[in-house]
Amino acid sequence: MVKKGSTYRCGECGYEAPKWVGRCPECQAWGTLEERGDARPAIARVAAGAPSAPARPIGQVDVETARAKPTGVSELDRVLGGGFVPGAVILLAGEPGVGKSTLLLEVAYQWAATAGRALYVTGEESAGQVRLRAERTGNVHDEMFLAAESDLSAILGHVDAVKPGVLIVDSVQTMASPQVEGAPGGVTQVRAVTSGLVALAKERGLPIVLVGHVTKDGSVAGPRVLEHLVDVVLQFEGDKHSTLRMLRGIKNRFGAADEIGCFELVEEGIVGVPDPSGLFLSHTSEPVAGTAVTVTMEGKRPLLGEVQALVSATQSPQPRRAVSGLDSARVAMVLAVVEKRANIKVGDKDVYVATVGGMKITEPGIDLAVVLALISSARDTPLSPKLVAMGEVGLSGEVRRVPSVGRRLAEAARLGFTYALVPPDSGKIPPGIRVLEVGDVGSALNAAKHAR
Repeated sequence: MVKKGSTYRCGECGYEAPKWVGRCPECQAWGTLEERGDARPAIARVAAGAPSAPARPIGQVDVETARAKPTGVSELDRVLGGGFVPGAVILLAGEPGVGKSTLLLEVAYQWAATAGRALYVTGEESAGQVRLRAERTGNVHDEMFLAAESDLSAILGHVDAVKPGVLIVDSVQTMASPQVEGAPGGVTQVRAVTSGLVALAKERGLPIVLVGHVTKDGSVAGPRVLEHLVDVVLQFEGDKHSTLRMLRGIKNRFGAADEIGCFELVEEGIVGVPDPSGLFLSHTSEPVAGTAVTVTMEGKRPLLGEVQALVSATQSPQPRRAVSGLDSARVAMVLAVVEKRANIKVGDKDVYVATVGGMKITEPGIDLAVVLALISSARDTPLSPKLVAMGEVGLSGEVRRVPSVGRRLAEAARLGFTYALVPPDSGKIPPGIRVLEVGDVGSALNAAKHAR
């Protein structure tokens, strides 16, 4: 029987259920729900207390104390919206080995060299191991302080002694608070440690960067409340077989939440890539059938990407569909539009669609480029190497408008492209590129034939 008032909380994601189940409905983990006891809160009256500071008109609040300070890493500043805001708590998440610690060592070094002291607290490695990596990447400075701790109270003691301008905690899942029970990395401990560090940041105006682990599906490990407590959530990602790394903003209370920063992981450490468009294009001397270039928007940054498609005959009764770097459901829909509206029979053929350079594109503005790449491969007819295409494709074959067409076209013109297929009424066109407006898939195919 279920006890009255009892609830069960998942130890992995923090999901609460009224009764015990073997598998968490939220994170799909087995055997992680634990009983919490009486869920009915006690009703109590709260007496009015003395405020810490009187309320003032918003126009009289000093904003200089909340100005962002540059970190010295330009690509990180782009994603953060200018740099570290005093009192901000930033959560940096990413898969193991992607380069989170290497990036934060670079941040600590640049901060120590330009702004003041930086305190790096590691709970996963010894101080000597971190020092070896810092020497290898050239990130050693007298104003960089290093501590190997896993106790929250010890971290607060280090902050009192060092008085840093920025605090880096690697990682929050390895830290524990002596005031609460539970193993490090559990729901209770992660919540208590994060709450304590958030209180420290707000009280002293100290920017704090927390490193967070991720689950198998790429989301931040631990309870979702961890993301709600912090001010900024950043996702650091990249292909293990590539040196390119992408820093994406997921949540940002001080700037745009969809910005992106590009880094390259080299032997000497990690360096920013201020102009990454050329990294996502293949460089061939002759045009190849099945390739189309598009321009996607990552925050305010336009990036050129190349879509490659391969349509080949097969003897299998069930043709294969493989997608890499794109939304597979979106590609399946575009494939149906190509077969129905462009009269290209691909139902009995294997279809492979991928992006170049490990780029991941999710916006629908690349639909037209996918259509052109598929038809180019099916007909074995290459497109012009100076052509870019952008536009969302509907189920009836129409080409719909996409945002920031002018900025996309300006980036394409800067990199030497001379023709562009865009939806109708796309606004002001920048100089240096010839624009062909297309209303549907059929007109896009005809326009692509004349773009040479």
